[in-house]
Amino acid sequence: MILTITLNTALDRILFITEWVTGTTMRTSKVVTSVGGKGLDSSVVLRHLGAETTGVCFLAGKTGHDLLALLEGYGIYPEPVWVGGETRIAHVVVETLYHRHSHLMAGQIEIAPEHLDQLFDKVRENLKNASWVICGGSLPANVPANIFSQVTAICHQFGVPILIDTSSQSILECLPNHPDIVKMNWAEFQDCFKIKADTLDELTAQAGKIYREYGLRALVITCGGEGLLAFSPAGVYHAVAPKQVAVNAAGAGDAVSSALTWRLSLGESWPEALRWSAATSAAVVLTEGTADCSRLDVDRIFPDVQVKRLDLLEMN
Repeated sequence: MILTITLNTALDRILFITEWVTGTTMRTSKVVTSVGGKGLDSSVVLRHLGAETTGVCFLAGKTGHDLLALLEGYGIYPEPVWVGGETRIAHVVVETLYHRHSHLMAGQIEIAPEHLDQLFDKVRENLKNASWVICGGSLPANVPANIFSQVTAICHQFGVPILIDTSSQSILECLPNHPDIVKMNWAEFQDCFKIKADTLDELTAQAGKIYREYGLRALVITCGGEGLLAFSPAGVYHAVAPKQVAVNAAGAGDAVSSALTWRLSLGESWPEALRWSAATSAAVVLTEGTADCSRLDVDRIFPDVQVKRLDLLEMN
């Protein structure tokens, strides 16, 4: 079982339009409701892949109950902590002309100190059956920036590896506790470490320096159409799937977290786990819902994923 932890959950309302034209009336061709929030999105992908998953999360209000019903429909076993306020609604605007999406967020949950204690208790209880943990996303108000560091420490007390997928100060706070995998996208990596990388080669060189400087156990960077970069104990790899015509790319990054931890939990090598990650991420962009994918698409894309070991002598 892979445990996911989501601090800032959301109900995604995906609006498909042709093009965003400011100051005009725009009509949607379709509206789709999906699960939102990094951890829970990873749980959705895991269920599509056939893996068992439990989701510890904060929920609030009517939107929280609607989200809970969606999760149960996927066969996800949620462990919610009910809090004040209202679970967010993420209005995901997909422009079909450009194959791009934007987020408009509404709503906010209200976290009290006792809610954090309840969350930690649920994490400890579920760690007894977990092979990996995925934790990430943005932080609600009143949640300390070091919460990912606290969660990492708890996981390691139970001997369970953890992947952290967040950005900026939250990542920096947890690095001293050595999460097993640090994951972020290209833009988040640049923002977090205050570097600039305009090409994949520049990103690889900069990431190698950060990997060594901070003594990271593993670093994974998603690079959109240019695939994944992974700095791991087994070596440095670049994995890329054949380019897909994106319907909705929301959740593609979360698919990497899902497939990577799932395959590593099964004892597979880093190159094979990355092959699954790239294939699953590519399959997610073909669906209308956030983090939805077809296992048939994953299996179809998988043989064509290229995984290359990078010989970066200049990193040594």
